[in-house]
Amino acid sequence: MDRFEEMRVFIRIAERQSFTRASDDLQIPRATVTNLMKRMEQRLGARLLERTTRTVRLTHDGEAYYRRCVRLIADMEEAEGSFSNLAPKGLLRVNLQGTLARHFVVPALPAFLARFPDIELTIGEDDRLVDLVREGVDCVLRAGNLQDSSMVGRRVAQLPQVTVASPAYLAAYGEPAEPSALSKHRAVNYVSSATGKAVPLEFSVAGREVAMVLPSAVSVTGTELYTGSALAGLGIVQVPQYRVAAELAAGRLKIILADFPPPPMPVSVLYPQNRQLSSRVRVFAQWLRDIFEAATATTGGAL
Repeated sequence: MDRFEEMRVFIRIAERQSFTRASDDLQIPRATVTNLMKRMEQRLGARLLERTTRTVRLTHDGEAYYRRCVRLIADMEEAEGSFSNLAPKGLLRVNLQGTLARHFVVPALPAFLARFPDIELTIGEDDRLVDLVREGVDCVLRAGNLQDSSMVGRRVAQLPQVTVASPAYLAAYGEPAEPSALSKHRAVNYVSSATGKAVPLEFSVAGREVAMVLPSAVSVTGTELYTGSALAGLGIVQVPQYRVAAELAAGRLKIILADFPPPPMPVSVLYPQNRQLSSRVRVFAQWLRDIFEAATATTGGAL
């Protein structure tokens, strides 16, 4: 095994904090990983990892060596891609927000894999914040504003949003004509995994954004529950329009306050700030941007 491959193994151990998880990720025997690290530490004359029964942590020397290895591997992949025009290859671990994945990403995946047949995708689905380094994830796709300053975001889309409620709710509470009339209404509150607080409803009023948190009988933490609660007549919600297109067409939900629309929801690919982009992440991020742009062009901007 050459030095660069050794570095890749060391990086994976450091990030996954486990010899076993690293060997599983890289699909090499656990004993090989252990022996490799022993030889590397002997060659360098430094202890890189502190091993306990529960976890593996970098030593001070290990942290310095890890940072250099990450830069060297990224530079090597960049150089190989620039001079040899090699197609990106290898394992790419991504984590996608569920409704975005099902509506936009998964239907287009066959074309991506046909274009990059040497990339092996492992896909997770979450709305929560993901520790990319600890969990061995290369990048995530998320909707909403970037909260974590340790992450770098590439904007891939702006999704038009609508304010909606069910006919049953509107029959009980009436349809508001403007945001100031919402004092007698209730919302289904969506609780942010980043802050633990309800995300306010937002409206464009006279050229400025107005945010308000309405009383709520139900608070949720998942997008499916959020839409489902609105369908059940439990309150007003704001969602990207694509997510409720079928319900709007069937009359199960109705757009309200159309003259005071919420701001569009940004969609971004996120990756760690201190890690250079591999060619795999770079082509995947660009592909995501392309499919969202194509979807926008097809629908005339009303995703």
